[in-house]
Order: sequence, then structure tokens, then C-alpha cells
Amino acid sequence: MRDFHQPGRSAVFADNGMCATSHPLAAQVAISLLQQGGNAVDAAIGAAILLGLCEPQSTGIGGDMFALVAQPDGEIIGLNGSGRAPAGLSADALRAQHDTMPLYDISAVTVPGAVDGFCRLHEDHGKLPLADVLAPSIHYADAGIPIAPRVALDYATSADVLQGAGRRHYLQDDKPLPVGARFKAPGQAEVLRRIAAEGRAGFYEGEVLEDMLTSLQALGGTHTAEDFAKTACNYVTPLRSTYRDAELIELPPNGQGATAMLILNMLETLTPQENPFGTQRAHLEAEATKLGYDARDRFLADPDHVSKLDHFLSKDTAARLAGLIDPDTAMPDPRAASDNVHKDTVYITVVDSERRAVSLIYSVFHSFGSGFASDKFGILFQNRGGGFTLEKGHPNEAGPGKRPLHTIIPGVLKLGDGSTMPFGVMGGAWQSTGHARFVSNVVDYGMDPQAAIDAPRAFAEGGEVRVERGYSEEMRNGMAQKGHKLITPLQPIGGAQAIRIHPDGVLEGGSDPRKDGIALGY
Repeated sequence: MRDFHQPGRSAVFADNGMCATSHPLAAQVAISLLQQGGNAVDAAIGAAILLGLCEPQSTGIGGDMFALVAQPDGEIIGLNGSGRAPAGLSADALRAQHDTMPLYDISAVTVPGAVDGFCRLHEDHGKLPLADVLAPSIHYADAGIPIAPRVALDYATSADVLQGAGRRHYLQDDKPLPVGARFKAPGQAEVLRRIAAEGRAGFYEGEVLEDMLTSLQALGGTHTAEDFAKTACNYVTPLRSTYRDAELIELPPNGQGATAMLILNMLETLTPQENPFGTQRAHLEAEATKLGYDARDRFLADPDHVSKLDHFLSKDTAARLAGLIDPDTAMPDPRAASDNVHKDTVYITVVDSERRAVSLIYSVFHSFGSGFASDKFGILFQNRGGGFTLEKGHPNEAGPGKRPLHTIIPGVLKLGDGSTMPFGVMGGAWQSTGHARFVSNVVDYGMDPQAAIDAPRAFAEGGEVRVERGYSEEMRNGMAQKGHKLITPLQPIGGAQAIRIHPDGVLEGGSDPRKDGIALGY
């Protein structure tokens, strides 16, 4: 139990239904849809679409989505709603101008897959009419939503990536929106009305398609109507892996959920450290992250191009990698060390009265995505193509019709006591480490969902370890002595939400104070 003398949050408990997400208005809308007779799928879709208006820098209908749905009978369904590169994308042409895949270039804009994913998920598993599910978002797109504090921070630090129509639709007097300013998106309200009436055709055909194509092609994009017509989500078989007495369920590539499994498989071979916030745990996690992300960058890609997933998920592979970790010294080059072994996002989780649980993540990749938006309706385009590599022959090499490696990953955790916990984190590349950290917090240290989310975070990336201010000076000094180069990031590391379904049916939710949101139940 937390120290009630200190600032903090209590976990939220309820019996009927619950939502945990990064903005209170979205959580409230999810609960309202449940109370109207909708199920967790309806509530998750309605809240997710609204988050594109509450947090326009993080997500929107020009992005991608992934979902896990745990059905009341125990079946877990996976959906990949990520879009593909246009048929005209050429890695050779890009290599002639770039050494690495550009992030804020029209070549990084992949076809939006989220709307197709939402429509398919609703058609197959929803309960309310789609018009009812989208009604709150249509209302708020017209009426506007006051900018929350964390959203304002993200606006201020990333608005410079907006270009052309993106600046006109997402800035106010060409400046970032401050706290309390009202963000309105009447163009998106019209798009949502068409989706409510026509389903996916309201987005991928007609005037909305024409607006997106005209805008993309004017910027030099090779996107065509056929690229949009071919956009189709697909159901996938979730990956399952054990961590001590728990089971972790993730989606297969092109997401990076397998990386979380690899990191946990490495940590499972190591003795849990007594102090969850001490130097040694952070060091071992940083070293496992380096090795896990190196493996990710070697192997993970479009599912049609991944060939070594069994090797990636093998407990033996993880044990051999873990054997490379020095308990006292930071690893300077994980790629060289492991050669012999290998030869800005929103998350929402909803549980309904039947104990159907949805774990859904939805993003435009970097904050404000590509920075480009469609001229008439203001649809912000993602820059997911930035997840490709230009390395010739690599499974994740940029190419026509391919899905790039994604950072966003929904998760479900089944615990030894019979609890089920849909959970997820936000924060770009950090998400695999974030999943591993959250699972370890719960399994190794017995933390409740809120405590596991509140706990301080560190992330090894690019030769540095980003360390939140929640860690002690003793931990920082210990990490430095092991050879880690530490930095304190301007913004906290990611965000997270989770709902634990206890064996007796009681719901327990947590939501990250690093964001503006809440867990809300009834």
C-alpha cells in the first residue's frame, strides 16, 4: 500500500466495467458507451478515436492501430491494423538521397490502417451501431476540447515538425496551443460522419480519399487510389511466452512485442534484485535492453519477411544472450557482443461487465507524425515508414507494399493467481522495455497496477541511459560507476495503463501520472 502522506494515486476498483487511458474525457466516453449497452470493443474504439482529438500530437485517423481482445470464454484475438508503404516506394531511389530512412519526408508516409482496423473490429465484435460509437468524437471535433497540461508540453516541444496544411489545422495563429486552448477539428468531424454512415468506404473512397491523395501527391508522394483500396487489417495469432509463473501475450511482428518477450526471457535467467529501484536492477535491465533491441533491429519486420522468429523467442537464445551480460560493467557494443549468438502514441484498455477485455494502441508514430496533413479535412499523416531500414537485403528494408517495423504493442498478462491484466505503454521505442519493466514490477515485486506504473523508469538507447528524476542519486552514481552514460530526459519516459481482472471478478485499474489520464470504473 502506498504512503498516503505522499502525493500519488490509488488504484481504482469497480465491479461492472472500467477504462484506463491517457485522457479523462476519453475514459468517461468509454464508460458512457458501456452504460449505453455497448461492450468493451465499442468503448475502446469510441475512446480511441476521441483520443485523436484530445491528444492530436499522439494519434489520429491518419495512423495505425493494433489490438488484443480477450473474450469472456478465454480466447484472445489479435488484430494488426497497420498500413503499408505505397507501391511506388523505392529503396534504391531513397538510397540515392539518404543514408538512413528519413522521418519527416513524404517517403515516410505509409497508408493509414487504423480506420480499416477499427471498422473491421467493430463489425466483427462490436455491439452498438457505429454511429453511436463515433457520436462523441464527432461532437467534440466540432465543439473543441481544451488542451490538457501534458498535451500542451508535447505541443510546445514538437510543433515545429508541422508543415503546410499541418500548421493550418493543428496550430493557433501559427503557434502551439497552450493549456486550456480549445482544439477544434471540423474537417475530421465531417470525415467521422462519413465513416459512421458508410464504414471504411467513407474514408478510403470518395472525397476523403481524394483529399488525402491530392495532398500526398502534391508533396511528391507516390500514393495512389489502389494503395488505399488494398489497405486491409488482418487477424493474427498472438504470441505467448512465460515469465516465471505468469504468461505474457503479445502480437507478432511487424510490432515489437517479441522484443519484450526476449528481454523478459533474459531477465528470467537472472536472480531478481532485492531493491526494485536500485542500481543493479537498472543495470541488468539496461544490458538486456541493448541485446534485445539489437536483435529486434536484425530480425523483426513485415510478417511476410520475418524468417527467424522461433530463434528470436527461444529460451535458449535468451539464455545465451544473458550470458553476455557483465554484472559490473556496461556493454559498449551489443551488436559485436551478440554476433555469435545470432549468426508520441495512445493506449487504451477497457473491460466490460462480461469481462471482455480490450488492449488497444493507436498512433501516428512520432509526435505529429510526418508533420503533413491533408489540405481539406486536416487528416494528419503518420511517418511509420521511418521504421524501415535502407540496408539492402534486410528483412525490414523499405519496399513497395511492405509494413514497416512498428514500436506500438498492446499486451495481456495472465498471472499465477488466475488474474488477467490487459496493459500497455506509450513511448516509441521504449515500449518493449516498458512492457518488460511493467511485467517484472508486477511478477517479481508484487506491485499493484498503479504502483507498477508509478515506479521510476530508465531506458538504454543510443549509447546512453535515460534516467527519470524518480531515481536516487545513489542509483545514478552506481550506474555511472559501471560505465553507463546517464542523461535526465526533458520529458518523462512514456506512459502506461492497466486493468487487473481479479479471479473474483473485481476490476483494479491504474493510469500513468506522466500523462493527463485516469482509470475510471462503475
